Amino acid sequence: MEFRKKRKVDKAERQTRATELDRKLARQQKVLVKSTLAQKSSTHASFMVAYHIAKHSKPFSDGEFIKKCMLDVADQVCPEQRQKFEEVSLSRRTLARRIETIGENLTSQLKGLVPSFQLFSLALDESTDVDDTAQLLIFVRGISENFEITEELLSMESMKDTTIGRDIFECVENAFRTMELPWQKMVRVTTDGCPSLTGKNVGLLRRLSDRVAEVDCTRKLIFLHCIIHQEVLCKNVLDMRHVVDPVVKIVNFIRARGLNHRQFTKLLEDSDSHHSDVPYHTVVRWLSVGKVLRRVWDLKTEILLFLEIKGKDKEFPQLKQSEWLSDLAFAVDLFEHMNELNIKLQGKGTFAHEMYSIVKAFRVKLKLFSRQLSQNITTHFATLATMAQPMMPTDMYTNIISALDNEFGIRFADFQKLADEFDILSSPFTADFEKAPDVVQLELIDLQCDSTLKEKFQSESIDKFYASLNASKFVNLRKMAMKLLVLFGSTYICEQTFLIMNINKTKLRSNLTDVHLQSLLRISTSNMLPEFKQLTDKFERPQMSH
Repeated sequence: MEFRKKRKVDKAERQTRATELDRKLARQQKVLVKSTLAQKSSTHASFMVAYHIAKHSKPFSDGEFIKKCMLDVADQVCPEQRQKFEEVSLSRRTLARRIETIGENLTSQLKGLVPSFQLFSLALDESTDVDDTAQLLIFVRGISENFEITEELLSMESMKDTTIGRDIFECVENAFRTMELPWQKMVRVTTDGCPSLTGKNVGLLRRLSDRVAEVDCTRKLIFLHCIIHQEVLCKNVLDMRHVVDPVVKIVNFIRARGLNHRQFTKLLEDSDSHHSDVPYHTVVRWLSVGKVLRRVWDLKTEILLFLEIKGKDKEFPQLKQSEWLSDLAFAVDLFEHMNELNIKLQGKGTFAHEMYSIVKAFRVKLKLFSRQLSQNITTHFATLATMAQPMMPTDMYTNIISALDNEFGIRFADFQKLADEFDILSSPFTADFEKAPDVVQLELIDLQCDSTLKEKFQSESIDKFYASLNASKFVNLRKMAMKLLVLFGSTYICEQTFLIMNINKTKLRSNLTDVHLQSLLRISTSNMLPEFKQLTDKFERPQMSH
């Protein structure tokens, strides 16, 4: 058997071969790294498109449309890069997975913040989706030691059966368990006031109180009804149905029939009216009442002419009655004042004490309106001022305003209990320390005598100011501020989220799963950004589907 003799290789040749092998390996690694980076870039881009689709409530199928647009742009702008755009996966299924993954990432981020919460509050509201499934929204607002406030969707809980207090409590308990929220740190709960949430004996709030007492018998949970809901409910005492009902009938006559609607808008065009139409009134949205009343008042001449042309003017004799027109003018002005209040209360990022101040100011205005109208002064009722004074039943108007003011006093009794603490929070340097709670009296004196802190209070936001206070010197004052700043003044954020839910889950998209719906709502409402790099790194071999 023959053996091939090994050739001796000198040192120089070995060095050359080693260098060649190193270069070959480097080239292979470079190609591999380049390929991996390209894949990661494609995956990252796919996640970003999915995020924006969810953030703007677009259908998952829009991803394929976006892909086509991207390829058309690439063909015109950078045809040599078309392949890179091809590799970005934007199919409906891919985007559904991406959105679910982003939702999980945001949930994980929120869960990571929970241990930093010194205190937290909840906002709860329940509504049904297009499939008649009851969806409970639970929002949490937590505050850290540094007064960093986190406001996020804690959970969307789907209730397939009954929606009584016990069922809702179980949903809340499940959300707490999932997110590892400590019951003893919950201080406030704000609801819209529906019976299943507020029942004294078996409702959610009673069950929550009992649960907190089990953990900490010294802690008393405080419940509040949404300020905006209370403001809307106050309108129920307005004895203005004799005005609103005929107006709604007139609008429905014009809008409900296509021919009438077209003929009326043509009449407005021919008469060079400043308005082109009358808006619909919806019973649910009280804001629409004021808008409808205002438009009907502005177009009353044109509306009467149109009704005469259609032979319907005898069905609406009110349009020719001075007394009724005076009541309409009063209603227009009063509802506009109410709508202005409602819009102020819906301001984003408004703290509860600021919302209560807005309501308190409105009650003072109501008292002014009542006094002035009793003296036939219509300074703040510009529409009513156009009517002849003998036609004004001012006694009736002042009674309506007084009844409205009294209703505000009843509806906002729970917030009134916090009024003194709200005053200390918002005006600590002018608050009467002798009337303040015992635990903060001495700290309040120290604060009011510190000119440096007084100057800082004028220049910083309220949360940053209290965060800057010495933690050992102002222990109780900081704790009081935390309790009040963490409070939800309304469930408006829940209402806005239900609107997003109705946009996303329609009759055409009714097969959207609860998991995907929750991910969409979380992405749409979250103040946090997804950790795109972390999400991309999880995908070692991203799919390259269309």
